Amino acid sequence: MAVNLQKAEFILSAAAPKDFLRDGLPQVAFAGRSNVGKSSVINRLLNRKNLARVGAAPGKTTHINYFKIDGAFYLVDLPGYGYAKVSKGERDRWAKLMEGYFADPELMTLGVMIVDARHKPTADDFTMAQWYRDAGCPVVVVANKLDKLKKSEIEGNLQRIRETLALGEETPLIPFSAEKGTGKEELLRVILSGVES
Repeated sequence: MAVNLQKAEFILSAAAPKDFLRDGLPQVAFAGRSNVGKSSVINRLLNRKNLARVGAAPGKTTHINYFKIDGAFYLVDLPGYGYAKVSKGERDRWAKLMEGYFADPELMTLGVMIVDARHKPTADDFTMAQWYRDAGCPVVVVANKLDKLKKSEIEGNLQRIRETLALGEETPLIPFSAEKGTGKEELLRVILSGVES
């Protein structure tokens, strides 16, 4: 299936589970810590400057945002997690929203989890990986900010991410740079084969 990624349109921001889209189209759900560059990864994938808002202050995505790609599937931008500068009430609201999304087996076709290639994944990252596993759908892990690593550090860092998140061999781990576009083609392949299956 040839999908025109340029044809991406914002559809809606869901603030509560009742707003979730349930029209049967595949949903590819992106999650990542607040400052991991999730919006930049999405924008790089779609060759857009600012389809997903890139915030100077992390933690800007507070709803679940749906982008329809060429009428074929949704790219679902989940709220960033693990960011301290919001009230506990707001954090709890995000958590409920995310739990509602992950608890519904009808919604997610493929999970895309974004981590920072430079650092060992956090406890929040581990929890997120577990949520994806519990949701029972395939997941791909994207190690962003690859351009900030020396060549000699890449292999070890990827290994550490795989071990820390307890990723099985079947889970793709893609070294990625939203800055340079490294890993973009590989991630697109995984997403397109995920929405076609």
